[in-house]
Amino acid sequence: MKRIRLTLASNLEVEFADRDLALKRMEEWAEKGTTLPKVVFGPEGCGKTAWLRQSAVLLRELGFHVIYVDPLYRYFEAYTDVKEVARRLAEAAAGVLGDAGAWLATLAIDLTKLLIEKMKKKVAVLADDVFQAIGLGEAALYVKALLGLIEYPPRSIDAIVAVVAASEGVTRREIGRHNWADLLPMWNMPKEGLKQLYDQIPGDKPPLEEVWKATGGNPRILKELYEAKWDVEEVLRRLMRRKELTPDFVARWRPWLERVVEDPEVLWSAEAPRGLIDELIARNLIVYNMYDRDPRLWAGEVPPERDPELGIGPNASWQTPLHREAVRRALEDHGTAPG
Repeated sequence: MKRIRLTLASNLEVEFADRDLALKRMEEWAEKGTTLPKVVFGPEGCGKTAWLRQSAVLLRELGFHVIYVDPLYRYFEAYTDVKEVARRLAEAAAGVLGDAGAWLATLAIDLTKLLIEKMKKKVAVLADDVFQAIGLGEAALYVKALLGLIEYPPRSIDAIVAVVAASEGVTRREIGRHNWADLLPMWNMPKEGLKQLYDQIPGDKPPLEEVWKATGGNPRILKELYEAKWDVEEVLRRLMRRKELTPDFVARWRPWLERVVEDPEVLWSAEAPRGLIDELIARNLIVYNMYDRDPRLWAGEVPPERDPELGIGPNASWQTPLHREAVRRALEDHGTAPG
């Protein structure tokens, strides 16, 4: 399979790395099609986008007509000989039809249906972070529309592959309330996978072990460190602002946050406040209610059962070590609890 090249930073392109198990999973879905839409969720920046874009190439090589859309970035790829598909996606991405993100998301389904109507026997629709574009309230309906396409295609077909990637946040809970999709987690890259990216980065850089302990295998954090000239403090400050780790947030939850930065698994205890759990999930700081480490339940590599150094617990984990460190730093910066 041809490995695509991706932009890691504004001045750096890298070759797609690792994710062999995740690509194997996509290949398995391609053999018979997906009976339910696959919703793959995981930490922000863990590599879902890169995996989907590489999967589009894989599916094309397996004989599929493929539509990939990333509504947030007005980006699409169309691997098909039906020229109308690329034309209409380009119009939507340009915003000539209104809200570009929402139109791209909708067209991904409509044009997959068109491909079936054009007698294409193997079709795939890959939608990246689509729920952020259409709004959480529409997420379940979007998945249901994909399910309808699978269950009631306009013509007989050999295989349909429908995959949606989403950040953790509250999306998982919203989709999970229904039986319209198969939810699978994806984790950050293993150390060997991170090394494949690390080795492609030019110039002086910290030792791999330091980079691993900061990123936990998360490509986006690697990107941010590289762009910040490996200044961890700068990346931490940006992360604290982005996650709104304000004095008010720290004051409300300080006793629990002090425990969580030492061991995220305390959130799994019966006395852990649901309000804090919900805030940490909504801010994409933790992954809660982690799946069993059965490879059949995961879209790719499985994280360890527990890794205190990376902040991984059996049931609750920090998205990356720097997410945990950002909260620890906020606790230090915003003083101590009154009294």
